[in-house]
Amino acid sequence: MKKASFTGSGLLLMSLIAGCATSEYGGPAETKAPFGGADSVAYAQTLWANLIERNLVGPAAVSAKPYQGTHPHGAILVMFEAPVEVQGHTGVAIIKNNYAGAAVSEKSVSNNPEQNLDAITVMFKRESGYDPENADWFWAKYQADGSLHTDPEGVALAGRVAKGKPQGCIACHKLAPGSDYVYNHDRFAN
Repeated sequence: MKKASFTGSGLLLMSLIAGCATSEYGGPAETKAPFGGADSVAYAQTLWANLIERNLVGPAAVSAKPYQGTHPHGAILVMFEAPVEVQGHTGVAIIKNNYAGAAVSEKSVSNNPEQNLDAITVMFKRESGYDPENADWFWAKYQADGSLHTDPEGVALAGRVAKGKPQGCIACHKLAPGSDYVYNHDRFAN
């Protein structure tokens, strides 16, 4: 009987097979990004449903004063926060309506908040231990109809969006003053 010999690519293949345990992102831990998997998408959908139920997004949504935005969000932004429950956990949701278009202005958004709505970005403070390296925030970028935006590779923008990347939600918000990943205050530090 001939002994099996594993060298180079054989060892790599064996380690990949051994490492194919399903991660919380919906696939093999070694090959999936920390966002966009089935669990993150399902969580984002539940979060959206709870935001709709509380009138925090959609036509009857709470409104706040529009202000000048910056890339990547939009020319004009409207932001507010509220406690939201998702799957038995209550955390703060920071909701940012992102407006774009040639004629968009603070006045046009105030007068017609549904016109020129380009995206709705949400930071949701998850339970302790979800992502302790990044203050336990869950990130989602929705289209106006509640469907999720995707990155250039078609991955849904939900979960630990762009974790470990030089650009994206986490990389940008890590630079916020204080330690809570929020630019307009420092209340949610771990």
